Amino acid sequence: MAATAHPAPPPLPLPRSPLPPRFTQYNSSDDPPRGLRGARRLTLHPPSPARRRARSLHLRCRLSDSASDLDPLRVAFACGGAGGHVYAAIALADELHASLPSSASLFLGAPSPSLESDAAASAPYPFAPIPRCLPHAVLDAALHLRRFRPNVLVATGGAPALPACLAALLLGVPFVIQDQDAGPAPATRLLAPLARRIFLGFNAPVRLLPKRKCAVYGNPVRMSIRKCRISKADAMASFFPRIGTVGEEGVEVLLVLGGTEGSPEINVALLNMYYEMLRERRNRYIIWQTGPEGFCEMESLVRSHRRLLLTPFLHELDKAYAAADVVVSRAGSMSCTEVLVTGKPSILIPLPTMVDDHQTKNAYIMADVMGAKVITEDELDSSSLRSIIDEVFGDEKLMSDMSQKALSAARPNASTDIIRHICSLGHV
Repeated sequence: MAATAHPAPPPLPLPRSPLPPRFTQYNSSDDPPRGLRGARRLTLHPPSPARRRARSLHLRCRLSDSASDLDPLRVAFACGGAGGHVYAAIALADELHASLPSSASLFLGAPSPSLESDAAASAPYPFAPIPRCLPHAVLDAALHLRRFRPNVLVATGGAPALPACLAALLLGVPFVIQDQDAGPAPATRLLAPLARRIFLGFNAPVRLLPKRKCAVYGNPVRMSIRKCRISKADAMASFFPRIGTVGEEGVEVLLVLGGTEGSPEINVALLNMYYEMLRERRNRYIIWQTGPEGFCEMESLVRSHRRLLLTPFLHELDKAYAAADVVVSRAGSMSCTEVLVTGKPSILIPLPTMVDDHQTKNAYIMADVMGAKVITEDELDSSSLRSIIDEVFGDEKLMSDMSQKALSAARPNASTDIIRHICSLGHV
């Protein structure tokens, strides 16, 4: 009896390996699975690394709430000592809050009374004091930073910058450096290998620092100075109200700045010739910043004159620059930067006792860039100062050339460029 042939059973389907949850496939015409409602349609092919990075950035920016809404950018500033360090930080903080109103700032510096505590209070920005003793300063800075939780620390120089940066390293907070001078400060050289970025005011320091970290943007200038739209006549009226309306034509205004603390050497040189100069030049006015320490002595020695303003400190420096035709100044980094941004012919008297003699370097760079006149402290006396002042005022073409070269060399957008990099660092 023949055996009955049975048909072979159909082959079993090969098992399909389940897709990972993030690659779950669905038809766009159907309702997506519950876990994928509202999700974008995703590819089954793993993306390339470049595409993955781009998608990650896109999803963070578009599919989630804005980082600035959920977690505003928080930036700490460490500065102190010289006005250049402090006002560079103030300029950056002002630019940050103009660009990102929801951002938060904290200033770290020497306890009050100090230049940085006063400047932060008048801005106004929150201020946290750190002591001058290095071990205690690092500990206090770390406590302040831990409480504030900054995305990034910006160090603009001065004694508080070093302990603040060391504290940031301990806490894993990235920090950047903004160095204003023609020669890098010792702290900048020490911290440069550890900094995320180094922003420089001049090209010269690049050769002494890690080049890949350096960006030369110029020095940040306070918004009130670089965006000042006050006329010379209006500015003069605020300093010399008793004179009434002063026309701009033919009027010469000399602005004398001795730096944040003032300059005894400049004060003495001017003291011995100011009255004679005003008597001989009846169209000349002087705005004279003596510095807080030298004011009382100068006030007791200077004879009152209707075309002379004597003041310990200029709180409205923007108006002083607007009124001035020629500036006599120390060669601090911020003073040089302000001269460039405002386009003022200048006579620079560098202070030789500064660290690395950086003011002398600044002064001769300014001489090359815009033709600024330089008087060394050894050469400074009443006769030499009067001679150069009259030389500059007496040559309209020289003044015009100096002004044009200064404006051409200026970098008024330094604050904007630096803050753009700080924002990208803080949110990535």
